[in-house]
Amino acid sequence: MVALALVHFPTSFFKTLVDHEVTVELKNDISIKGTLKSVDQFLNIKLDDIQVLEEVKYPHLSSTKNVFIRGSVVRYVHLPGAAVDTNLLEDATRREAAQQASKA
Repeated sequence: MVALALVHFPTSFFKTLVDHEVTVELKNDISIKGTLKSVDQFLNIKLDDIQVLEEVKYPHLSSTKNVFIRGSVVRYVHLPGAAVDTNLLEDATRREAAQQASKA
């Protein structure tokens, strides 16, 4: 499983992961696993068929099946390693580094 901080990755990268299972860790320490259905330019995330990882600690979420998560409350998105196109990720990282270097 790969954990990504959301700050520097383009939305197009996350859109390649639609219909894959991901785990979203929120800033309030709740972790939610589900199927990624959509992500927008603000990194708002829609998950279907969710499961809260610490269900005993958060029983009020046990009956919830779908969630919309505001991008500003997301700490990390954990991705299945097999679903990540590492070449695409490396290229995006290189492009961003080059852009940052040209600004400096």
